[in-house]
Amino acid sequence: MSEAATAWQRQASGDPAVACPIAPVVDIVFSRWTTPILWALHEYGRQRFVELENRITAITPKVLTQRLRQLERDGLVTRTYHPEVPPRVEYEITDLGRSLAPLFANLAEWAATNLTKVDQARETYDSRP
Repeated sequence: MSEAATAWQRQASGDPAVACPIAPVVDIVFSRWTTPILWALHEYGRQRFVELENRITAITPKVLTQRLRQLERDGLVTRTYHPEVPPRVEYEITDLGRSLAPLFANLAEWAATNLTKVDQARETYDSRP
């Protein structure tokens, strides 16, 4: 099926989640803890669970475990088990995960340029009678 036909099908479905081609990407990449985890692994390289836990202090161990498993399932993170005493597990961002770096860089640039405008718009909206 051609790209045009696929796009038409999405639009014709009437479902915004289906009609928007980036919705699945947003679901994968922008869930609550995904971006801080990917950023930490991209910025600091391979890390053990406790290192990630120390870098992302507001996340609970249970949620960190769940997110890491999902990221591994999505192919964005690899988990390496080292059968030592005590056992050692390390997490690393994959090439697929690293391919998101330009997207994150663009978002960081947008944030630096526009977040003050968003704050101003919110203040203006909130001050309305």
